Amino acid sequence: MKKLFAIFGNPVSHSRSPLMHNSVFKNLNYKACYTRVHLKDGTKLKETFFNLGLSGANITVPHKEEAYKACDEIRGFASKVGVVNTIINENGKLIGYNTDADGFMFAIKEFGDIKNILILGAGGTAKALSARFLQDNIKVSVINRSEGRLSYFKEIGCECFSWNTFRPKKYDLVVNTTSAGLKDEELPAPKEIIDSILENTNFVADAIYGKLTPFLKLAKNKNITFKDGADMLLGQGVLANELFVNSELNKEKIYKEMKKSFIL
Repeated sequence: MKKLFAIFGNPVSHSRSPLMHNSVFKNLNYKACYTRVHLKDGTKLKETFFNLGLSGANITVPHKEEAYKACDEIRGFASKVGVVNTIINENGKLIGYNTDADGFMFAIKEFGDIKNILILGAGGTAKALSARFLQDNIKVSVINRSEGRLSYFKEIGCECFSWNTFRPKKYDLVVNTTSAGLKDEELPAPKEIIDSILENTNFVADAIYGKLTPFLKLAKNKNITFKDGADMLLGQGVLANELFVNSELNKEKIYKEMKKSFIL
């Protein structure tokens, strides 16, 4: 029996996940395939998952918090942040995990010793990353358009700003977790705020991958070392695939085959 996996998102047509996971399944002779599901209504996630007969799924923007609610059980880091990006069907029960945060830690390794990070945005990815950074005793600041979504970040000990209250400090790394620049030419905050942020950082990362977002273009113009979300995607993908195959495949081999898919 071939297992079926999918990625849920809105939008989802840009997702590289099918390419990544199918590359692993095909080249390591694992009987499975992986597809995309354009899900407009996050509350229909569980129903859609079972209707498609899935063995597991990844969840991307904007459904990661709904995915948490859809699960029967939450394991590991996901229980700490209330955000799920990987679901496994375990005997008809949905088990939720979060591989985003460790995937991101993998991606920023090459930036060296990071002690102070500013996160742009306050959605599911921001929640996962901020909690993971704090775990490593990194100082975390969060800026979001409005105060409304910042209470979680205040509770866990982040310094929080809205656009109106923001005062830049020195940051080792600034991370954009918003969808600004994914389907448009928007910046994650007004240009004068972004300019002041970029004047005060050593490195820049964007969770969006596969394109030079307006945010990254500005960083590039200012000669700041930057990276898009490709390494984060690869890092979280390897961890998700391990869960999909129930650790039946060697992690190094998963990484090798998945990395190859980025050249395609």
